[in-house]
Amino acid sequence: MKRFKFTINGNIYDVEIQNIDGNQADVEVNGTTYKVEVDKQIQATKTPRLVRSMSVPSTDSAPSTAKFANPSGPKGAGSIKSPLPGVILDVFVKEGDTVKMGQKLLMLEAMKMENIINADKEGVVVSLKVSKGDSVMEGDVLIVIGD
Repeated sequence: MKRFKFTINGNIYDVEIQNIDGNQADVEVNGTTYKVEVDKQIQATKTPRLVRSMSVPSTDSAPSTAKFANPSGPKGAGSIKSPLPGVILDVFVKEGDTVKMGQKLLMLEAMKMENIINADKEGVVVSLKVSKGDSVMEGDVLIVIGD
């Protein structure tokens, strides 16, 4: 636990307190262990604990808004939203087209990479909210699909 060096009447003593239990202490003096009884109750010092509060990153501007369609949700009607901010490079469908799940709808350039946005529901394209060359933000509605 703790080491001390005492000089008593010119003699040097290396003392190590090994264990403290109540008012009993196990003490080693120059290699010999002794059980020592102390007059008053010894209280062990407590090391302070560092407590950090939980920090939550505030990167999401609207955490309550869904950015993608729920895969387990009802299929058919709904909207296709932008997964990333970027620029629309190409649109592969037009209003009135019937789309199937997994069909290629548009190409989005985000972070210098081309991303294909596929349909995650079946239905008819009710409206196109974007056209080629448009800049979009994350979560913006790109295409509305109806029954």
